[in-house]
Amino acid sequence: WHHKLPLAWPPHEEAAEYINETFALSAKQSKDSKRKAKGTVSDGGVLRPVKLSKKELYKAPTVEELNQLKEAENLFHCSILKMQMEELLKEVALSEHRKKLVDSFVQQITDFLQCVPESEVVELDDISWLSGVEVPFLLVPSTAKGKFHMEPPASINLVGSYPLGTGIKPKVSVDLAVTIPASILHPMDAINQRYSRKRALYLAGLARHLSFAKCVGSLHYSCLHGNRLRPILLLKPPGNDSSKVTLRIHAIPPPDFLKPSRFHPQKNNIRTEWFTGVANTEPPTPHYNSTVLGDHLPLSHLQFLSAISAQCPAFGEGVALLKVWLRQRELDQGAGCFCGFHASMLMAYLLSTHKVGKTMNPYQLLRNALNFLAVSRSYSSIYLLFLPSLPEFHAAFSVVFVDPSGHLNLLADMTAFTYKWIQHEASLSLTFWDDPTVDGFQALLMTPKSMLRTYDNVFKLVNLVKLQTSCKKLLLLNELMDHSGNYVLTALPFVLSLLQRGLGERIHLLVHSLPQDPEWPVDSAPPKHKDQPPLSIGLLLNLEHALSVLERGPPADNPKAAEFRQLWGSRSQLRRFQDGAITEAVLWSSNSISQRRFIVLKIITHLLELHADIPNSCIMFVGGQLDVVIGCGEEESLEVVQSYDDLSKKLWHLKDLPLSITSVQGAHQALRYTQVFPPVPVRLDYSFFDKKKNHLGLVPKEDQPCPCYIAPIKVIVHMEGSGKWPSEPKAIRHVKAAFHICLRELLCKQHNYRCHATPGYLDVWKDGLVFRIQVAYHREPQILRESLTPEGMLIYRDNAEAQALELETLHKPFLTSTLHGLQQQYGCFGVVCRLAKRWLASQFLLEDIREEAADLLVASLFLHPAPFTPPSSPQVGFLRFLHLLSTFDWKNNPLIVNLNGKLTGISYIKNDFVASRESLPTMFIVTPSDKKVSVWTKEAPSVQMLQRAIMLAAESLRVLETQLDSGEKQDMRVAFRPPLEAYDVLIHLDSKQVPLLAKAVDPPVNTFRRGTHGGQPFASGGALPVIDYDPVRLYMSELREAFGDLALFFYDLYGGTVIAVLWKPTAFEPKPFKTSLMNARRVEVNDDVATTVPNVEAILQDFRIIGEGLVKRLELRTEKWVV
Repeated sequence: WHHKLPLAWPPHEEAAEYINETFALSAKQSKDSKRKAKGTVSDGGVLRPVKLSKKELYKAPTVEELNQLKEAENLFHCSILKMQMEELLKEVALSEHRKKLVDSFVQQITDFLQCVPESEVVELDDISWLSGVEVPFLLVPSTAKGKFHMEPPASINLVGSYPLGTGIKPKVSVDLAVTIPASILHPMDAINQRYSRKRALYLAGLARHLSFAKCVGSLHYSCLHGNRLRPILLLKPPGNDSSKVTLRIHAIPPPDFLKPSRFHPQKNNIRTEWFTGVANTEPPTPHYNSTVLGDHLPLSHLQFLSAISAQCPAFGEGVALLKVWLRQRELDQGAGCFCGFHASMLMAYLLSTHKVGKTMNPYQLLRNALNFLAVSRSYSSIYLLFLPSLPEFHAAFSVVFVDPSGHLNLLADMTAFTYKWIQHEASLSLTFWDDPTVDGFQALLMTPKSMLRTYDNVFKLVNLVKLQTSCKKLLLLNELMDHSGNYVLTALPFVLSLLQRGLGERIHLLVHSLPQDPEWPVDSAPPKHKDQPPLSIGLLLNLEHALSVLERGPPADNPKAAEFRQLWGSRSQLRRFQDGAITEAVLWSSNSISQRRFIVLKIITHLLELHADIPNSCIMFVGGQLDVVIGCGEEESLEVVQSYDDLSKKLWHLKDLPLSITSVQGAHQALRYTQVFPPVPVRLDYSFFDKKKNHLGLVPKEDQPCPCYIAPIKVIVHMEGSGKWPSEPKAIRHVKAAFHICLRELLCKQHNYRCHATPGYLDVWKDGLVFRIQVAYHREPQILRESLTPEGMLIYRDNAEAQALELETLHKPFLTSTLHGLQQQYGCFGVVCRLAKRWLASQFLLEDIREEAADLLVASLFLHPAPFTPPSSPQVGFLRFLHLLSTFDWKNNPLIVNLNGKLTGISYIKNDFVASRESLPTMFIVTPSDKKVSVWTKEAPSVQMLQRAIMLAAESLRVLETQLDSGEKQDMRVAFRPPLEAYDVLIHLDSKQVPLLAKAVDPPVNTFRRGTHGGQPFASGGALPVIDYDPVRLYMSELREAFGDLALFFYDLYGGTVIAVLWKPTAFEPKPFKTSLMNARRVEVNDDVATTVPNVEAILQDFRIIGEGLVKRLELRTEKWVV
């Protein structure tokens, strides 16, 4: 099961507004402060600075103000975090209006319940007296002894969070405990579900009575935390108030009905013969016992919590913050959850044991609670007054937290895996809490953590009825009886333990979604266990071991070898290793890194089928579905890097160079593993080409399709400084051209490489790849900035040429080497970059959010993952990329990417950004080497293109998460198909002339020969191929040059066969006639005034003429050119 994301607090935008308003104030005054602010808000609602007299301005701060300042300094990074938490607490607290509504509704229901009619005494199995409603109970077995009749409740009391004052919005639930009269119950009702059935019947009787109440809007059944033995009644008020509150009615026995000692974890209260029909030994039923005992204690728990709350003023707010934290992590609802009641009990335990002080503020209470959760193993209360002892609890339950009575384990239904999940989340929260580079408040309390976006791999168990056979296979009859036939909750911990054993070091954490509380109408039968939504199981991978193809076991003569063979079955084989050891081992086959990501799935399916009889058809794996859009590229990137390393060594060792080489640096995406489709070594089919006259290279024959695209891999070679370097830019270019010729001759002579030198670069054909070497001189950008004044003074002025040269020879190589290091640290960084850029290209955005900027966006997900861990699978990284792009506040914040951890203080960066926001780029990315300019986003995207990117990212994220969460096989390409409705003209291209056609999102079944052979390319020699030739890109540059002032042009760089055209609205405004401004315009005369408008028909004709041989047809989508 994977339920929907928790809703952002309904007034999420309001909360942000509220907080922003608070920040806008120059000072926050305490309630007791005598200082009066005059005219802080104008008539238009605009905030104005507080006007104070000189005397008031320099008045000494009060003691309370000093305490607040000290607290803000010591406990929070800054006063903003303190204010954010205060505003959040105001936002989630119930308003007075809501409280009045709740009180009125509760009073109406209480009055109505007081007059429940009495009924005749009938057998417990006889439900004929109920009409119009169903019993909210699965009657398995179908018969039980006992008698039943209806009576008005003995008492009706508010319990839970509402009377305690710890309830929070948006989902306001109020608990009403209705005490069943003692005359309905019998002392023997503890056994064989008799009490539970009477409780359900009594609730059904209340539902029938309430169905006639006009004050009730809707009436449903549900279960308390997924426990089918504890049904509850959900009531909502009628009309517009139905969404404001849900009243939960619990039927409870009189507090002293049964002795707690009857529900000792070691005792049996469900007889085997009654449950199975076969007499046998009577095993203990700890879960059933805790269920019945839990109904006896709500009133005493409320009394205990009220007493503790009275001692600590911040108790309610501290619990509220903890509940928000739990809700954002999807931990507070469902079977085995850590709900708001447990949060209150935990806080009460910490106060009772003096682990937190009574004078602490909500912030400190939350921090201490998380710290306690992170470090405690399995916690328990000190209120152990009677038996049972703590070891007996631990023997019966995975997680133990004993209530003040000493008899009830509050977390009886929680699995050990859920507790490890809570520990992990608490520990993770504490790690980024104090990190000054992280927005702690946003990460801690405002970011929902859905399972799909949190865990590297998620798989779903569908068709849950198969878990019945798992219970038989795993011999879980006693446990099934203890869980009253709920085979899902019975089998789950055993299935998870099996997977934990099998996955071992491959994972850091294994968690499962909490089966959600079912909800159904009162006139419907309760849903069966098999009707539950699929169960989701999430894995945090350990990339050191996760992709390993070998599972090495103990030596053959070791006693543990039998255990290993039992776990793996026929997959386990004896193998001899190179170190001479003969051990048990399991080998998983895979040919590529992308296939190795499915080894975890192979392990899961094998173990579940072998040990739990769960077939492959019941397992839906969420991971690897996006590989179809980028294919396998990791091995190709590795080949490119290895070939580059070899070329680099050869360049370093070249002899007879006039100046020595000081550095060889890669400046291409493939060398940092982030190229969407890395260059593939090619072996040319010479029959496809004609030779050039100079025999240097090849050209394709006229009747052939466009040859395959061969991307040049840029390499920057810095030569040493020398007094012989000229000081004129033109002369430097000539010297660099001479170096290109020199390098060509030496590489041809010493290594037999085919090379082609030009003034700007040298192309080297090596291993079926083309490396484009560009010689650089470190002083050239500085020389380009030099200029002489008329007086002969040397001055430095920045200019576009110097900046472009610096970008190519300094920034790009530095970024490439840094991100190459990041790939070594995080194995799936490159794949996430490739997915992100494939999406940007498919949505026509990659020319606005350029590739280096996209790489930095992805890098931020790995370097600043809070509140998550760094992604260890491509899919989760891509989902987080879409979330970052669509939710980051680009207007008010710079995106800080702390490469190599070189940025220490970031407050001054944010201050500088705010001070000069208007002159800075729309998307501003800060790195340690680029704090003030944002070189990769300086030119683009524009505000409009960034807004479109945000909109498309949000919609793509929604579509992808819906599809991945559906548990069915879906077409993942849908998020990569661009919406074309918004464009005015579509230029359809001849796919024969699109060199990257095979890389398209929807590649054609039949592709064209592109002049290459299969097989191993030659290491050196051979004629030069056609390099960097993409007709579509060249056509686009011509269109932009000719018509860039009239329209915007978009296309998918990777195999797109459509160019989308969007007319610029300003271009279609009539302009005064001028002979110099007649390009693509025609004259119109109105009232003897000549104006010009774009000549659309001629422009479209030009589109065809310029693209002759490439353009197939034009599709006109709108009539926008009609002015």
